[in-house]
Amino acid sequence: MLEACEILNASVLIVDDLEANVMLLEQVLRNVGYTNITSTQDPRAVLELHRANRYDLILLDLQMPDMDGFQVIEALKEIETDGYLPVLVITAQPGHKLRALKAGAKDFVSKPFDLVEVQTRIHNMLEVRLLYRKLANHNKVLEQTVLERTAELRASEARFQRFTELSSDWYWEQDADGNLTQSSGPVREMLGIGDAGVAEGWNPEQHAILDDNIANRQAFLDLIYSRTLADGSIQYLQVSGEPMFDASSRFTGFRGVGMDVTERMERAR
Repeated sequence: MLEACEILNASVLIVDDLEANVMLLEQVLRNVGYTNITSTQDPRAVLELHRANRYDLILLDLQMPDMDGFQVIEALKEIETDGYLPVLVITAQPGHKLRALKAGAKDFVSKPFDLVEVQTRIHNMLEVRLLYRKLANHNKVLEQTVLERTAELRASEARFQRFTELSSDWYWEQDADGNLTQSSGPVREMLGIGDAGVAEGWNPEQHAILDDNIANRQAFLDLIYSRTLADGSIQYLQVSGEPMFDASSRFTGFRGVGMDVTERMERAR
């Protein structure tokens, strides 16, 4: 909602080649409390005035020498590229009303003036214009907020991935179908997933526990399994993982970290 002062402080430009009409409209506006009023009797000046001040409302006479109101409306379209022209036309010709609306004006008042009608139409149009601007500004703020939050999320994800890389030998993510989507380090070889399959030398019972946890979407912590290398030595690997779910609790995949703990296991013997 708008406060009354927001409407009364709105910027208004009066455009009429007759000084008497300009003075009358200025007085009508000032009598009800409008404070930010500008006027010109030169229609050729309207474009630059609006470019510099972006008026909330332009009261525009249609019948003027050198440049009529229809030409002014067309010129204003160069600035108001969003298609919203804050123009309320003033005319004594009934046939001009529809033409002006089709050209882009938002409303009209008829000559001779009905002062109550003039005040009402100006108030209503300013209310719509200011609400339109508030909505546009809100959308810009919302869009900027989304961009900032997205940037923060990406930075957080980057920090998390960097942390996992520093605290482990490898990191991986799988989608719901078991395909690797992100990884660092020799994940395929260490886990035996994806195209690599389970290589020879793995302890089948230990590796079956790993496979079952992933298949059954169960989190596991510091699971250790081993494999016998070609030279007869035993390599020990430690892995932790957890299932991933979206906001609707739908399973989206699995992620985890792992490291080579061979030296630690040998020292513990």
